[in-house]
Amino acid sequence: MNTIPLAPAILVLGPPLVFKAYETEFSERFNFLKPWKTSDPLHQFISSHSANVKAIFCSAVSPVTAEIIGSLPELRFVLASSTGVNHIDLGECRRRGIVVANAGSTFSEDVADMAVGLLIDVVRRISASNRLVKARVWSGREEDYPLTRKIGGKRVGIVGLGQIGLHIATRLNAMGCIISYTSRTMKPHVTYPFHPTIQKLVSNSDILIVSCALTDQTYHMIDREVMLVLGKEGVIVNVARGAIINEKELVECLVKGEIGGAGLDVFEHEPKFPEELFRLDNVVLTPHHGAVTEEACRSLYDHVCKNLDAFLLNKPLECEVIDM
Repeated sequence: MNTIPLAPAILVLGPPLVFKAYETEFSERFNFLKPWKTSDPLHQFISSHSANVKAIFCSAVSPVTAEIIGSLPELRFVLASSTGVNHIDLGECRRRGIVVANAGSTFSEDVADMAVGLLIDVVRRISASNRLVKARVWSGREEDYPLTRKIGGKRVGIVGLGQIGLHIATRLNAMGCIISYTSRTMKPHVTYPFHPTIQKLVSNSDILIVSCALTDQTYHMIDREVMLVLGKEGVIVNVARGAIINEKELVECLVKGEIGGAGLDVFEHEPKFPEELFRLDNVVLTPHHGAVTEEACRSLYDHVCKNLDAFLLNKPLECEVIDM
């Protein structure tokens, strides 16, 4: 009796939010393996399916380690639901000839919106004002709440001028901010001033917005020394990865009033938050949701399907990570 071979298996790690939103649609199109639906430990689940796993689809908080890669002899493709791929062992993928792709520019506009929203909230104290009103302690007197500051005219330094950084720059430029940036290389078609180092950028900025990838070179790039140059009225917004900032030193600078405020959508040890920041009105915290909109989720679903179809049909991929 002939048997029909199983379709190549795709191991889902996370699962990514988009998978939860479109699980039925995904499952109708692909042979997904869902380890969270069993009581087996992950390593045992992977071992039992290892011979048929050709691809991994992973969230940004699900590490694809050398151990996992090594346990999958037929693995050929890793697809991240995020733009960042620091959770994937790229060196091991390179060694094995495994292709890696990410979400590309799917989230760029939404993350840029979050960065601008956090900046406005911190500088104009919107969340803090909301708490004041809802606590019913606002008397109507002007002295009840301190003056906030204008955003237009501020010097904004953007760390990483990829798609997200460019969208941030466009939005803040329209608001009258003075934009400059640092990046791995100067962007040839960008007119904003380029600074080759973070030190040079921060010395010419009132506000720092972090939108670069987390790498060995950017880990703790923004430390106490950088923050002290930014100064007591300076603001930091991070919509990239938490570990680009030395979080312990950031907390110390904020608590001591050595910088003016921070808007953070990402943290160094997620999902843990630095509780010392909870009482500070000049700090706004969100739970790594800068990319989470209904529209982005739908676009990501389409993007994932195109990439998985392309992989299974041996066609060119979208958003392949070349620099590994």
